[in-house]
Amino acid sequence: MEQRVLGRTGRPVSVVGLGTWQLGADWGVVLEDDALAVLDAAADAGVTFFDTADVYGDGRSEQLIGRFLKSRQNDGLMVATKIGRRLPQLPANYTLANFREWTDRSRRNLGVDRLDLVQLHCPPSAVYSNDEVFDALDTLVEEGRTAAYGVSVETCAEALTAIARPGVASVQIILNPFRLKPLDEVLPAAEKAGVGIIARVPLASGLLSGKYTKDTLFGTDDHRTYNRDGSAFDQGETFSGVDFATGVEAAEEFARLAPPGASSAQTALRWIIQQPGVTTVIPGARSPEQARANAETTAFPELPPQTLQAVRDLYDRRFRAQVHARW
Repeated sequence: MEQRVLGRTGRPVSVVGLGTWQLGADWGVVLEDDALAVLDAAADAGVTFFDTADVYGDGRSEQLIGRFLKSRQNDGLMVATKIGRRLPQLPANYTLANFREWTDRSRRNLGVDRLDLVQLHCPPSAVYSNDEVFDALDTLVEEGRTAAYGVSVETCAEALTAIARPGVASVQIILNPFRLKPLDEVLPAAEKAGVGIIARVPLASGLLSGKYTKDTLFGTDDHRTYNRDGSAFDQGETFSGVDFATGVEAAEEFARLAPPGASSAQTALRWIIQQPGVTTVIPGARSPEQARANAETTAFPELPPQTLQAVRDLYDRRFRAQVHARW
């Protein structure tokens, strides 16, 4: 597995990581044994970077990763978690006292003395311009609660503001063939500043797997059912903010771009990791087979220029007007 240095953390991580939202909640039920099997399969396939958050299943995802870590001593694994969504999304709640409380809880859940990386979890836009917030994050590092900090963002404007902060080690942002805007400014700015880029929602909530039809139904406890209009959290988190029916049609078109032997999902991941400035991509997995298939993406050669242009053309035709201006 190729390793890339994650920005200002200075630590190498696998270019394909694992997102673990689905192990906590909002994607339907995942049993504990199944979740641990996914984590083991990913690590066995060379994955060294795992992303979670304190609100994924109210800590369940962190706790499962904590159990997994106990069996993987000295494997060079890096776990990034996120904080900020345990209270209403008000800038006034982003305080040092709350940061200490939240990171202490995450350290207990993960069973570690010091977090590898803590990220603000898509906070209100005003937070990015608040010096006191970043002073508080610096204090967490000084106190040994975390080795480094970063941010997870909703918009490119938020990402650019964060990249300008000297203490920000990494930026997590939605990037996939249906969400190209970060390529314009965010990735070049991050690369110039030495800030790591963690690409999330890489398969557009599964659309880019090519497995769905317009008639596909998801469970009532799956955010792909209850958040399509953004009623639970930012609409961009679900199907990258694109209309589901349009996304299904576009996914069928995208699948035809897959090289021999590669699935649609692997093609999407391959496209992401070859974008200049990307450090790691964090697809989720609900089974060991999915985790291994995601990791196998690195075995495929780079997509040729004509495929890259075809992705750009698809985005311009299908999504630019809907997605580009908003996020």
